[in-house]
Amino acid sequence: MTEPSSPSPARGPAEHAVRDQIIEAANDCFARYGYGKTTVADLAREIGFSKAYIYRFFESKQAIGEAICSARLARILDAAKTATAEGESATDKFRRFFKGLTTKSVELFFDDRKIYEIAASAAAEKWGSAQAYVEALKLLIAEIVREGRERGEFERKTPLDETCRAIFYAMMPFVDPLHLERNLDLLPDAQTELTGLILRSLAP
Repeated sequence: MTEPSSPSPARGPAEHAVRDQIIEAANDCFARYGYGKTTVADLAREIGFSKAYIYRFFESKQAIGEAICSARLARILDAAKTATAEGESATDKFRRFFKGLTTKSVELFFDDRKIYEIAASAAAEKWGSAQAYVEALKLLIAEIVREGRERGEFERKTPLDETCRAIFYAMMPFVDPLHLERNLDLLPDAQTELTGLILRSLAP
């Protein structure tokens, strides 16, 4: 494949198209060989570009992995937000949020074991995409808890930030990819029971 002319990367439709092409090829390579075993040179051969050209758009293999991971995490967040919006009360919203989050996480983290390596690396090495995901989850939890307090569904004595942190820590076995892999055989019962425990602890 002939490399397209190369103005400054990430500027304009043509550059975005090339980035998308690299990401798509990387996703295929990672799915076939695994994230750890795939090199930028492998991607270059797959697409027909030079390594130098790929580096014009991504500074490292991790940066490509970040793009793939960010897209998957965004889909999980979207699913969680959609499920939450369908709840009629804060209690119902939390149930739907946690279930939607776990269900979509299992689907997208483990639909291909080799792609899971990217999510695992992101979580273990604290990539920017993983950190942003965690912060987004904490914000969603805070929104639900705040609404529950305003409606009188949840207790108000415990500081909000402390409550939200505790909820997030409790949820980790079923939302963090490294923990979730070890707890797949506990689903869906354990996640449902944990939801009930968290909600009982929030009762006024």
